[in-house]
Amino acid sequence: MTTSAKARTSYRCIECGDVALKWAGRCGGCGAWNTLEAEVVTASSNRPSALTPSTAAQPIREVPTVLIEPITTGVGELDRVLGGGFVPGSVTLLGGEPGVGKSTLLLQVAGAVAAGGRRVLYVSAEESAQQVRHRAERLGALADGLFLAAETSLPHVLGHVDAVEPTVVIVDSVQTVHDPTLPSAAGSVAQVRSVTAALVRLAKERDVVVVLVGHVTKDGGLAGPRVLEHIVDTVVSFEGDRHHVLRLLRATKHRFGSTQDVGLLALGEGGLDPVADPSGLFLADRRAGEAGSVVIPTLEGRRPVLVELQALVVDSQAQHPHRSFHGVDAGRVGLLLAVLERRCNVRVLRSDVYAMAVGGARVTEPAADLPLALAVAGSLRNAAVPADAVACGEVGLGGELRTVSGFDRRLAEAARLGFRRAIVPSSAPSCDAPITLCRVDTLGDALRLLTRGGDVDR
Repeated sequence: MTTSAKARTSYRCIECGDVALKWAGRCGGCGAWNTLEAEVVTASSNRPSALTPSTAAQPIREVPTVLIEPITTGVGELDRVLGGGFVPGSVTLLGGEPGVGKSTLLLQVAGAVAAGGRRVLYVSAEESAQQVRHRAERLGALADGLFLAAETSLPHVLGHVDAVEPTVVIVDSVQTVHDPTLPSAAGSVAQVRSVTAALVRLAKERDVVVVLVGHVTKDGGLAGPRVLEHIVDTVVSFEGDRHHVLRLLRATKHRFGSTQDVGLLALGEGGLDPVADPSGLFLADRRAGEAGSVVIPTLEGRRPVLVELQALVVDSQAQHPHRSFHGVDAGRVGLLLAVLERRCNVRVLRSDVYAMAVGGARVTEPAADLPLALAVAGSLRNAAVPADAVACGEVGLGGELRTVSGFDRRLAEAARLGFRRAIVPSSAPSCDAPITLCRVDTLGDALRLLTRGGDVDR
């Protein structure tokens, strides 16, 4: 029986993977300009016939269980995120902004795994072998079991895997490796999809750990088609401000464990080191009792971290006051300014407002509403939250305060660092931490705790 095939041309966005039937200057999915590339699709007019499966389906209770021993990465914070290490036969995608330290982290991992007696193949598709060699020497990652290949062709990468027979394969990066059988350029949607699919097959067929480095878009999402995230087993986000030392590892997808753990690392001359006390790092230079400064016990996954939030309100002569926010959700801050103006009679909408999370941290959870509002009002009134107090809670449009999750862990961390009071919503649960809860119903009630100089009667 013969089958007829029809070819059609569609256009796929190289940023988000969205498909359009005709070319347009702007992608309808992500809004990026000039990112649609032509893609020829051949569709058969007949449906494929059913084939006999290679293995018969069986009741799930009869499927044998296999104990999988993870391969430790040698970087404790990454092991924490991965639930112990790399799982044999898995594919991990590590994404992050340029310069955040992805290559540094993976080279440290490669050296540690190789030093543990396993073979590691590090494929550098962006840098020369000499550049990677110099970095490995600086990081102390030179090991006999670490093999390096500067290669961009997919067949050559697979040839290196055949020759080295590694336990772990690291490809830096998947957007710069190309399949010569495809006409499109490296980094295109078709190329990324084909290269990733081939490396996934490699991992599953040979029980090899494959780690891919992925680029991110200007919005912080992983570049390339969405299938890139769907077909890998684990997606790890590597975040941080290049102007600060702190780096955060977070699993946004993990088929072998939880996505609730985060890893905290500090980037130095000798590479990435674990951060034993991130709260102490963020609060090291804090000036207690300063107007416009409030400390929030935030949660990074299941890990409590204390971060200082600051705000500065300045009289504006402009028709449209200036707004500048760093490390906080701009939309939430705008909402809080409206609530302060309407519900609390705090005149801020005609002033320039600046707000930030100190030390390169990013605090976007609703629990930051109350401390941000207190910081803004405190800066306007030149009044401070008591020096030994933290604040935590969500603010509604009516000015009411709502509780957030994880109070026990948040307040235990605050008590450990010497804080004695916490400004929280009235509905917040009690906790065992040695800290006094200052319960308030509304944002207006919380603002009454602001004092000139930060001193209040206990």
